[in-house]
Amino acid sequence: MSPATATLAHLAGPISTENGPGLFLRIVVIGSIVGVGLLAWILLRAGRNN
Repeated sequence: MSPATATLAHLAGPISTENGPGLFLRIVVIGSIVGVGLLAWILLRAGRNN
């Protein structure tokens, strides 16, 4: 196992000990909302330049 993989596994350890999805699901949802917002902003800017 590489040092980077070991570090990620160590950091993800507390997330997996919680009951239910908890923090991990919150991070995924917030990340996807930010991603959709950035995608919409990029598409709107691209359409405005035409």
